[in-house]
Amino acid sequence: MKILVTGGAGYIGSVCVEDLLNRGHEVVVFDNLSEGHRNAVDQRATFMQLDLADKSAVERAVAATMPDAVMHFAASALVGESMENPYKYFFNNVSAGLNLLTAMVENGVKRLVFSSSCATYGIPEKVPIDELAPQKPVNPYGESKLIFERMLRWFDQIHGMVFAALRYFNAAGATAAFGEDHRIETHLIPCVLQVALGKREQAHVFGTDYPTPDGSCVRDYIHVSDLAQAHALALEIKTSDYFNLGIGDGASVLEVVEACKRVTGKDIRTVREGRRPGDPPYLIAAADKAREVLGWKPEFERIEDIVRTAWDWHRRHPNGYGD
Repeated sequence: MKILVTGGAGYIGSVCVEDLLNRGHEVVVFDNLSEGHRNAVDQRATFMQLDLADKSAVERAVAATMPDAVMHFAASALVGESMENPYKYFFNNVSAGLNLLTAMVENGVKRLVFSSSCATYGIPEKVPIDELAPQKPVNPYGESKLIFERMLRWFDQIHGMVFAALRYFNAAGATAAFGEDHRIETHLIPCVLQVALGKREQAHVFGTDYPTPDGSCVRDYIHVSDLAQAHALALEIKTSDYFNLGIGDGASVLEVVEACKRVTGKDIRTVREGRRPGDPPYLIAAADKAREVLGWKPEFERIEDIVRTAWDWHRRHPNGYGD
C-alpha cells in the first residue's frame, strides 16, 4: 500500500514509518517540523514539509500523492501546555485535522489510522481501563483527541471512511535508528536518562503519597515498536473501531527510576515534589481487544527491556537528532 503519514518526523511517527517501510509499504511523510526532526524521517520515505493548517496545500498534496490510507500522528501533545494555551490544541488537533479529513474525502481516501490517547478517559473510575470506559477528559489535549474521534465517527457514517482510533498509554523505548527527542522533554524515561547522560542535574518525582505500593504514580509503558506493529495491523480492519494500546500492567515512577539506574549503571539524582493536578494514581490499559481483534502481540513487556532500548539510542545520539 501507499501510506501517507502525518507527523512522520515525530517520535512515534518516525518509528511507524520505519516499520511500514520494512513491511514493504510505500510511505509519504507530511510534517511541518515544528516538533519533528528532518533527520528522524527514514531515507526510504518521501518527505513533504507541510502544515495541515494550510487547507489548500493539504488538498493539493493529498491529490498529488493519492495514498491508499493515512496514518495521522500530527498533533500538539503536551498536557501542561494545553492547560495554558487551549487555542493551540483545538486549532492544531481539531481544525488542522479537519483539513486532512476534507482532503481525504475529496480524493476518495477511505482508510485512516488515528493516533489517539488514553487522555480521552481523564481520571478513570476503575483500572485496567477498557474501551467502554467513560471518556471524560480533564485537559484540552485529551478533549481535542476525543473531539477528533467523534469527527471520525461521522466521517465514517457519512463518507464511508473506515478508521481505527488507537488510544495509547505511555509510549517509550526506541529502535536502533529512531528514538525520543522532544524539543521540550516532559516524558519520564528520557528525562531520567538525560540525568545519566549528564544533560540534567536531577529528575523530578511528582507525588509520593498516592495509594500505590511505593506512593508514586503507576503507568502502563508500551514500547514504540509495539505501537508501530499495532498501527500496521490496524490498516487491515474492515469496520471502524477503537483500541487501547498498553501492556496491561504498570510500573511506578520510582520503579522506572530504579530500572534506569540498573540499565545505565549510574546513580541518578531525583527530587521529590508535590503532586501535579490531574495525575491519577493508576493508568493501566485493558488491551485485550487489540490482541484479539488485531492479532497484536507486543514484544516488550518488562520496563527494564524498554528502558534498555531507549538508553542504547540516547547513548548513540546524546544530542538527539541535532537539528
